[in-house]
Amino acid sequence: MSVGVVRTVKELMISVQFDGDCPDIGEVVTANNGSGSILLVNSLEHDNVAMCLNVLSHRNIQKGMTVERTGKGIEIPVGDATIGRILSAVGKPLDGQPEVAADVPRKDILKIPARSNNFTASKPEILETGIRVLDFFTPLVKGRKMGIIGGAGVGKTVLTMELINNIAKSGTGLSFFAGIGERIREGHELYETLRDNDLLKNTCMFFGQMNENPVQRALIGISAVASAEYFRDQEQKDILFFADNMYRYIQARNELATILAQIPNEGGYEPTIFSDIKVLQDRLASNENGSITAIQTIYVPADDLSDPAVQMIQHELDGIIVLSRKIAEQGIRPAVDIIQTNSSLLTPDIVGQKHYDLSVKVQALMHKHESLKSIIAIIGENELSPADRADYAKAKELIQYFSQHMFVTTVLNGIPGEFSTREQTLAGIETILAK
Repeated sequence: MSVGVVRTVKELMISVQFDGDCPDIGEVVTANNGSGSILLVNSLEHDNVAMCLNVLSHRNIQKGMTVERTGKGIEIPVGDATIGRILSAVGKPLDGQPEVAADVPRKDILKIPARSNNFTASKPEILETGIRVLDFFTPLVKGRKMGIIGGAGVGKTVLTMELINNIAKSGTGLSFFAGIGERIREGHELYETLRDNDLLKNTCMFFGQMNENPVQRALIGISAVASAEYFRDQEQKDILFFADNMYRYIQARNELATILAQIPNEGGYEPTIFSDIKVLQDRLASNENGSITAIQTIYVPADDLSDPAVQMIQHELDGIIVLSRKIAEQGIRPAVDIIQTNSSLLTPDIVGQKHYDLSVKVQALMHKHESLKSIIAIIGENELSPADRADYAKAKELIQYFSQHMFVTTVLNGIPGEFSTREQTLAGIETILAK
C-alpha cells in the first residue's frame, strides 16, 4: 500500500498527497499520529491528492504527517451481536458496554449490495400501528416508506417512539433506529423506553446526534441501512426501519459541502442534494430475501412545507403524515393535519373497498369543516343550515376520535395509552358518520 503525506488541514477536510497509487473514493486511510485517526477519502484531485474527511474530529493531525492506506472502507460490526446495542457511525459502542467482538461479521457501509432481478411483488401486507389517524389515512404497508413531517416541537419523535412501541411489540422481524442529528436527550429516552418495555431484544440502534460532527451525522443513516441490509440479505429478516431525522442528514451533507467550498444550488442546499437523498433512500429497499419498511421523520424549517429539501425527501415516500402546530396548540395528539396528510397506498386494492369509501367520505367532511370554519367565525354555527350543522358536528367528533393517548407518554401524564385495531377504527368512524 502506498503512503501519503498531509498537505493541508482545513477544519474536517484534510488533503493528502500519495507517492504511489491513490486510494479509492470511500476508502479509509489512517494518520500516523499515535491515535490511528481514520480519514475517509471523499474525492480525488490531480497530482495524486486525496481529499479526506476527518471522521472523528481528531485535532492532532498536522501538515507533513504521514498517512497509510488500509484498502478498506468504514466497516461496522453486523449480525446478532449488535441487537440491543447502540453504535456510532463507525460501529463503536455508545451504550457504555464493551466493543462488539472482533470476530463478528463486518460490513463496508458504503458498499451497495447488488440489485436482484428475481424479486417479485407480493400481496400488500398492512402493518397495524394501533394509532387510529395513521391506520386510517396513511396505512403502513410492509416494504414501503412513510414520512412524518412537521416543525419543531409538534410531536414527530413522540409519534415515532409510539410506532416503535406498538409495532415492535408484535415481535415480528427486527427494528432499526437511526438517530440522525437529533437531541441526545431523545436518544436516552428512546433507549429507556425500549428497555423498560423489553423491546431491546428486537432492536438495533445507531446514533449520530447533534453533538457529533457533520461527517458522522452524514454517515450514521448509511451505517444503519448497511446493517439492516445484512439482516435482510444474510439473516432473511423483515426490517422495520426508523430514521429521526432525515432533514438533519441533509443539513449534515450541507455543512460538508460548505467545508468543501462547493457552490450551493438555488435553494441554498448542497449541489448534490438530489443524489444525497437517492443514495440513502434507494438502499431502503426490499428483495426476495426480506423487506425494509421505513418510517422517517422530516423536520420542516420554519414550518415551510415548500422547503426544497422537504419536497425532495417527500418524493421518495409512499405517504406523508403532516403534523401541524395549529392542531398541536388545540391539545390534539397526535397533531395530524388530516387535510395535508396523504398516501398513495390508500387504494381499494390495498386497504379494501370499505376502508377506501370511508376515507373519501371523511376527507370530504374535513374539507367542508375547514371551509365552514371561516363562515362560523363571522355568523356563528347556529346560522348554518341543518345539513351543514350536522356535517360540522360530525367533523368535530371525528377530529376528537382521531386524537389518542399514547403508551410512551403514560409515564409523563399518567394516562394509559390506547391501541385501536384497524377494524375497531373503521367501526368507530362508521358509527360517527351514521349519526
